[in-house]
Amino acid sequence: MTGTTEVLDGPAAVDAARSVTRPFYIYAVLSNSMFQRGVFVIFLYQQGFSAGQVALLQTLLFLVSGLAELPTGIIADRIGRRASIVIGQVLVAGCLLGQVATSDYWLFLALFIGQGVGMACVSGSDTALLYDLLVRRGATSGYVRIRSRFTMLGTVTSGIAIVLGGQLQQFSWGIVYAASASCLVVAVLVLLARVPEIRGADEVDKQDGAGKEHVDTTAWRAMLRVATPALVTLVVVSGLMHATLTPYIIFTQKTLSDQGASTALVSVVVSAGFFIGGLTPLLSDRADRRVGYRIIAPLSLLALAAALGLTGLGLVWVTIAAFLLLVGIPEITAVLVDNVFNEAVPSRHRASLLSMIAFVESVLIGIGYLVLGALMGGLGSGAGMAVYAAVPLLACLLWLPVLIRGTRVTTGSERTAGPNES
Repeated sequence: MTGTTEVLDGPAAVDAARSVTRPFYIYAVLSNSMFQRGVFVIFLYQQGFSAGQVALLQTLLFLVSGLAELPTGIIADRIGRRASIVIGQVLVAGCLLGQVATSDYWLFLALFIGQGVGMACVSGSDTALLYDLLVRRGATSGYVRIRSRFTMLGTVTSGIAIVLGGQLQQFSWGIVYAASASCLVVAVLVLLARVPEIRGADEVDKQDGAGKEHVDTTAWRAMLRVATPALVTLVVVSGLMHATLTPYIIFTQKTLSDQGASTALVSVVVSAGFFIGGLTPLLSDRADRRVGYRIIAPLSLLALAAALGLTGLGLVWVTIAAFLLLVGIPEITAVLVDNVFNEAVPSRHRASLLSMIAFVESVLIGIGYLVLGALMGGLGSGAGMAVYAAVPLLACLLWLPVLIRGTRVTTGSERTAGPNES
């Protein structure tokens, strides 16, 4: 794509955005209909696996996903973002079917490795495809709002799917996992039918005529050019936030069970958490305009630390209240930070660079699973959660210099703006 992309405003921008987002919203619903998500830890325990083995599976899943981020991101830029998503979702669907068909731990290890690769194929490619399609239509000004709705639909759907999964499990684990795999396949069909392909070579964001001197030939050169200290700090802080939130949500299943909650109650609580986590991102656009990501980020980290500390009290209803009241706040930060990352990287290598960022997050999440699993195994679920609150507090300390100095992450549009532009 060459020439200038017109930046639209008003009703024209709304119409352009709608034409792009409708199939993505359908995809969000289908791809997040993962009926096993709220109870799969219980499924693993029923397979006879120990807490350490479950933690190792989750650690392996995210470490493999992290290691695969870099090559899959480059492939997505070369062969197409949509193609990468299709390959990844089909691979995940196959691994889910394999997990319900075996109880051998070594086969589970192999299937979780495959699932991690599939997740890496999707990670970075989905937001890169959405953002570049909006760039192509001149409608990126509404990305935070669109991303918020995309996240909301995905998380609310996950909540509904979790409730249904808890009920379906009473009949068969096979039904739960087969339903999840089927929804992923249908999501792929929607993408193939209604979403056009975009490759990195299209360079859809070369709308300002900046010149060839700023076009990086490799993703590594592009990474070195955009990796400002503020951006690197934001990547690490965001990674630590996700390394807290993701294991916290998953292991809350085990914590609630240890504190006396039934499987049905656990599925309802986790489902409600997904509902809340899906609705709170709708506040992202307002939070971005009134507060900004620099303030929201430490607030989210403090909320996570408080939730983990309250869980350590060992009281089931306190744990439920902390989970439901605080789990949604980091989702606002995730949307705002995602927008910053997309603005900061060039389109030619967008999937690759977003995958590099996701690599850091995945590695930290994987380590987080291992650490929290070990803490819960050695200290008990409640005390282990409380000690793990040190992770978000550490992230707050890392972000403090950026907050005090008022440093902003420089975006692509700001780097190429002329001296009289603001």
